[in-house]
Amino acid sequence: MNSELSSSPKPIPYGRQNITEDDVAAVVDTLQSDFLTQGPKVAAFERAFADYVGADFAVAVSNGTAALHLCAMALGVNEESRVITTPITFVASANCVRYCGGTVEFADIDPATALLDVEKVRQLIESKPKGYYSGIIPVDFAGNPVNLEEFRKLADAHGLWIIEDACHAPGGYFFDSNGEQQHCGNGKYADLAIFSFHPVKHIATGEGGMITTNDEKLYKELLKLRTHGITRDPELMEENHGGWYMEMQELGYNYRIPDMLCALGISQLQRADAGLARRKGIAKVYDEAFADVPGITTLQTTAAAFGEASATGHAYHLYVIQVQDRKGLYDFLREHNIFAQVHYIPAHTMPYYRSLGYQKGDFPAAEQYYAGCLSLPMYPTLTQEEQQYVIEKVKAFVGR
Repeated sequence: MNSELSSSPKPIPYGRQNITEDDVAAVVDTLQSDFLTQGPKVAAFERAFADYVGADFAVAVSNGTAALHLCAMALGVNEESRVITTPITFVASANCVRYCGGTVEFADIDPATALLDVEKVRQLIESKPKGYYSGIIPVDFAGNPVNLEEFRKLADAHGLWIIEDACHAPGGYFFDSNGEQQHCGNGKYADLAIFSFHPVKHIATGEGGMITTNDEKLYKELLKLRTHGITRDPELMEENHGGWYMEMQELGYNYRIPDMLCALGISQLQRADAGLARRKGIAKVYDEAFADVPGITTLQTTAAAFGEASATGHAYHLYVIQVQDRKGLYDFLREHNIFAQVHYIPAHTMPYYRSLGYQKGDFPAAEQYYAGCLSLPMYPTLTQEEQQYVIEKVKAFVGR
């Protein structure tokens, strides 16, 4: 191994964007065009992304949280709504319900995958009268796709909608009961799906998000809500005074995304498959390195958890290990310029959600997972030497 790398590498973060000369050229070209916002690059990015995930429609917005908020609004979440989600997620997955005045109810995770446990959700739903709950927000945590077919069956039995939080999983997929490949965000089982283009995600635009759906009515509602609740479509107006006329028909938001960010997104999308392949390669190296190391546990893929063969559509936004002394390993890695991260602090333990009645101990599997989880560096430009250095240091700490 390179001795210089082993002793003093450059900082290795848990995630990192990759901006190429083609990306820069795409942004500059748009900056020099006639449109900086509400121009043709927005629609072009939406079409390209919808094609990528296999959905009929896509709506580009300012960030993933805005995407979640608009989904909740479009589905009619209000003060009477009760929505189920996972505690192991970024808090935006739950906050979008609170933005609309609804009640968030958490259900515990499957400890093998850290995904929302469909059986726990079933128990929660069946413990209440029919119609008590409005919807479910499963999360494709770390890039591991939720088996949405199972959630769809449950949702249909109780009249619930589904928002798939696929921020970690563009390009991810699972196999349904017919053996068909179902891509995250394709709209087959979820009413709406959302994605994020934060710099550490697969597709980086700085900030940005996308909503995908196969429901044309929801699609048109999202377009309106994204722009202040305003429509310029003459067929939807109550009046029409002329070419300048527009109508604000409901209270929406300014959740638009600029054209230059969409230009960057289009450019990034062109190498999304290559980036995903590299992530899977990195994961395979980690898998092999930690397979027989006492004291290190890795999360199962959806395929493995369902007893399937090794085929998996895991998108590997994160590579998570679990260890007994997580704080010790976290500090040790930082001392060696490896900036691992923790994903996530259980949402129900946050002071805000505790103020709503939740408390530590409510979801034991989520809390046990959190006690030992650590996300190791995972991004396409991570070099083989850097990854081997990470593995070397993790093993050195765990083995001592």
